[in-house]
Amino acid sequence: MLKSGPKVKAQFRSMRQDQRKVRLSVDGVHLSFGGVKALQDVSLDIGGKEILAIIGPNGAGKTCLLNCISGFYRPDKGKITFNEQDITRLAPHKIAELGIARTFQNIELYTGLTTLENMMAARHMFLKGSIFTPAIYFPWVHKEEVEHRERVEEIIDFLELESVRKQVVGTLAYGTRKVVELGRALALEPRILLLDEPMAGMNLEEKEDMARFIVDIYEEMEIPIILIEHDMEVVMDLSNRIMVLDFGSQIAIGSPDEIKTNPQVINAYIGKSD
Repeated sequence: MLKSGPKVKAQFRSMRQDQRKVRLSVDGVHLSFGGVKALQDVSLDIGGKEILAIIGPNGAGKTCLLNCISGFYRPDKGKITFNEQDITRLAPHKIAELGIARTFQNIELYTGLTTLENMMAARHMFLKGSIFTPAIYFPWVHKEEVEHRERVEEIIDFLELESVRKQVVGTLAYGTRKVVELGRALALEPRILLLDEPMAGMNLEEKEDMARFIVDIYEEMEIPIILIEHDMEVVMDLSNRIMVLDFGSQIAIGSPDEIKTNPQVINAYIGKSD
């Protein structure tokens, strides 16, 4: 069982109060690159305490959808709202400030920095003052830095990364770097979490650890999660609902039991090997 100190539990309690009003809606999103239609009339709605998995063959548009939600792509048509605010055209950093955090299919970390420094870097949007503030000693600056450091240390403890907290990320094993990236996303204090293939390339033990962390984030923090994952056993075990994409089109959405028995899904994805 995951070891969590009293500070972590307090953090979870405060975040749970915020999650009650969280709602992300994607309405009729279209996205194309030249003549290639990456997304065609895709819609979803997620809020409260839920893990929504997105599955489909390679090239189905799964990552494109996360890129639209997080602001890296702008849809050709459609609307994306977060807590009734239109975020369709917002810049990625503005969307992150609203509380939408993500991990990436290809790990995006500062490989020359330590685990601790990578997570502290994610806290920059919470810092007060200007870029010149650290050059002048103010007591409140030191207090603020200590508070951010404490929050990051809580996340390191939560993800069981104490042994690598001061190690340079570029020297860490691939699976450990995946966990560090999850920690960096948590350092943004997300109100919704987008996970793009968090278990890709991991061995069985690493997958079990990552699945455990995802479940604890879901159960303890009550953060809604959108999960892209190819491992169908993981998807069926973790998800409350599953959306299936095929060639950019949404062909089904429902419970794991409904998806398992859907003939169109079986034909498009489940019945095929990757």
